[in-house]
Order: sequence, then structure tokens, then C-alpha cells
Amino acid sequence: MLNVAGLRKSYGGREVVSEVGFEVTRGQIVGLLGPNGAGKTTTVAMICGLVVPDAGRVLIDGRTIGGDADPTKKRIGLAPQELALYEDLSAQANLMLFGSLYGLDGEHRAARVANVLKLVGLTDRAADKVGQYSGGMKRRLNIACALVHEPDIVILDEPTVGVDPQSRNAIFDNLVELRASGKAILYTTHYMEEAERLCDRIVIVDKGRVIANDSLGALLTRLPVAAVIEIDLDGSVDAAPIRNLPGVREVNATNGRLTVGAMSVSETAPALFDYLARQPCTIRHVSTGRANLEQLFLSLTGRQLRD
Repeated sequence: MLNVAGLRKSYGGREVVSEVGFEVTRGQIVGLLGPNGAGKTTTVAMICGLVVPDAGRVLIDGRTIGGDADPTKKRIGLAPQELALYEDLSAQANLMLFGSLYGLDGEHRAARVANVLKLVGLTDRAADKVGQYSGGMKRRLNIACALVHEPDIVILDEPTVGVDPQSRNAIFDNLVELRASGKAILYTTHYMEEAERLCDRIVIVDKGRVIANDSLGALLTRLPVAAVIEIDLDGSVDAAPIRNLPGVREVNATNGRLTVGAMSVSETAPALFDYLARQPCTIRHVSTGRANLEQLFLSLTGRQLRD
């Protein structure tokens, strides 16, 4: 449904997007991840036809997006990170307005407004002004505005920023329902656990380039560790000898927490706990888990702060 190939964009001689390409098929959620300044926002703007690429192409069901009035754009629904709502209007009036902008009218528009209000759980607050809404309700309405015209492709840019857990889970439920209905969904987020939970494929961009594009399971095989042991300690421990224990690949000790990356918990744990028992420290808490997307993300993009 969405095919992005070889996108490039420069501003003032600085290339912010370089040869970005990926696909989103029907009934699929693709996560677009990257550090601040990686080129995600510019990429989304080019996909939506808001920014003209210097090179490359965006195909919607095999068709290239043309100028501003190209009807192909109606097949895209965008929920931007910055809320695009009129707070002095009711939720229903906002949706009626956006429906009109997309060419809906009459009973069809009214039916679509009622449908998306129900989808995002705002039917009982439809007549209330948006300015009276909580942050989570505004986020859900923002998504509803992107869906009112029944787009084939839904692009959600950081849709859960600043929302409460209930609204966050409601948004997740909406996405699962949209995927089941055959929508192609592009989802940008900084929350790795969201991408792990929702996305069928994950695209990671950094410095304007795609550095990873695959399913979560396939991407995790690129990590040097398969399991993580986290231990909260009181007291000091020399972490250097831990690197020589069986199966250990990574060790990090900061602020009373020891994190050990290993190939197998059963291989490493006995020797690790035997070593810690001989150190001047007390174990307060132990947890184990598999390698995750956040570790992969940091492994690929580094730990330095980004502006």
C-alpha cells in the first residue's frame, strides 16, 4: 500500500534524509524509530506530500503523489504529534470540519463522525468543547480526525505523548482494530515497548539513513546477547572480573545496578552469584529477561545525547 524508495532531502546544504526506503502493506503496523534529528519528521512530511523530496519516490498503492490537489492524498490519514484541533469547538464539530475538508457531506459525513467517535470512545463527550478535554482525550480525538475520511494509510506521529495509561491502552486497542480492518499503519514513537508490542516490522533511522528494517525477532538476532540479568546492589562490586565469567558478553554497573548481558541465564547465573557472594555487597533485587528493542536501538544508534 505504501512504498517509499530512495528519499533524499537537504536543507541549507545539510542532508537530513538520505536514501530512505521501506514498505507498509495492508493489515500491517510498521514502526519508524530514530533518535531526535534522525530524519523521521522530514520523512513523514515527504510521505504526506507536505515536503517535496530532492530525490526518491512515494507510491500509494502503486501511484505517485502529485501536487497539492492530488486526490491520492485522500488515501492518507495523518495524526501529527502537535495536536491539530480547534479547542473552542466540540469534538463533533471538529470532526465535521475535517470531514468537509476531505470532501465528505450529508449523511455519509455524519455517519463517519459517529463511527470514529465510537472507535476512540468519545461518543458521550461529543458535544463538549475540546478545550475541556484531558490530554488523553485530545490525543484520541486527534486520531479520530485522521480517520474520519476512511484512509487506507494511517500515519501516527508520537500518538501517546503525555497520555494516561488508560488512554494509552485505548489507543493501542484502536490500532489493533485498524490493523485487523486492513489499514496500513506507519507508527513513529520513542517508546520502545510500544513498538515491541504493536509493530509487525520496525524501521530504525539515524542520521537520515535506514540502519535497520525487519521484524523484531530478526532484528534482535543482531544483538551480541540473548538474555539480560539485572541486579540491584547495596555496596561496592568490582565489575571487571564479571566479563570473564561463562557466557558474559556485556557488563554495566551504574548507580547500584549491575546489568549483565549473556548468551544464557542458566550458563552465566551460577558463576555470577558465586562471584557476588564473595563481594562486599548485598543483593536487593534480581530480574532476568530477554534482550529487547531498547538495547538494540542503543546498540545501533549509540548512547550519546541528541538535540
